[in-house]
Amino acid sequence: MPRINLLPWRESERKRKRQEFILSIGAAIATAALVTLLGRWQMGAAIEHQNDRNRIISEEIAELDKQIQEILGLENQKRRLLARMEVIETLQRSRPEIVHIFDEVVRVLPEGVYLTYLKQSGTRFEIRGVAQSSTRVSAFMRNIDGSEWLADPSLQ
Repeated sequence: MPRINLLPWRESERKRKRQEFILSIGAAIATAALVTLLGRWQMGAAIEHQNDRNRIISEEIAELDKQIQEILGLENQKRRLLARMEVIETLQRSRPEIVHIFDEVVRVLPEGVYLTYLKQSGTRFEIRGVAQSSTRVSAFMRNIDGSEWLADPSLQ
């Protein structure tokens, strides 16, 4: 049997396999690097997109805050107007009352009593004047007590 030396062939086969192995490792590293770069690029794009969305949302929030402040200002203005309307309505309702009060004061005022001062504070009236005698003051107080528009007289 002839002897064939297979060592150089094996050696070249090992060299070829080693080169293929190194080449496949290089390809795997290149593929991993490419996947990593693509992943970073995609994540960067996603982060940029999210930052854009966050900026838009922040701008919308700022706009809504302005609108809320405007609404609060309008609500304050509405409250002030309603308070004014209430005061006007109260004055409108009480307008005929003062006419009745003046009419009633004239009716209950006896002769010999002269008024010098009349002041209204809410529902109370302060009346000052001069009388010819204390009897006339007593008659005035009785007339006030019997009046339907005036009540609870107090003498000082």
